Amino acid sequence: MKKLLSAIGTAFLVGSFVPSPPVHAEVLHTINNTGKPAVIRVAIRTMNPSGEADPRGRITWVQSVPFDEYCRDVLPNEWMPSWNQESLKAGAMAVKMFAWYHHLHPVTIDGFTFDVDNTTNFQAFRYLSDQPETNRAYWAINRYAYTKADGEIFELNYRAGYANNPNWQYRNAQKMAQWGSEYWAERGRNYSQILQFYYMDRVLVPMR
Repeated sequence: MKKLLSAIGTAFLVGSFVPSPPVHAEVLHTINNTGKPAVIRVAIRTMNPSGEADPRGRITWVQSVPFDEYCRDVLPNEWMPSWNQESLKAGAMAVKMFAWYHHLHPVTIDGFTFDVDNTTNFQAFRYLSDQPETNRAYWAINRYAYTKADGEIFELNYRAGYANNPNWQYRNAQKMAQWGSEYWAERGRNYSQILQFYYMDRVLVPMR
């Protein structure tokens, strides 16, 4: 079985970390004033001995990737492509909103400014790794966003969790369990209900 990866919300502190200055401290990024990104900047880190991108590795360059392509090349590395489509749709929304949030909050490390890297410091990105099942899930949710009640773009965080378990502990922390999404999908919940279970007081809204 493919190793299930889980993203963390902030960059691993490798080298000197300098937050990029905000455009304006009082700007509130909402679905009404912030469109879905066209491109996302991905820092590419060196590989570890097993051939995987190393979260502690040196940044070698920053790759500009079309936003939809990035999300499609993350989803099969964070969710099992063989899982229920409703679980994959919930995962697609989490991957998308996580990336969107970090596009709005870039960081600078060792002279490189980027939105995310290609490791589990953010989300596991492998170029051209998209799969038909995960692509179908991503396009199914692409016209929607998942935001706070006032429309604010926020980070949809997630963790692996435990198989065959609803993973209530993540609900209390406003994080989705990847295994939990499959648990609920197998019991007939659709992706919106799965998202509502883990991210309380949030809303599904159509994008303009």
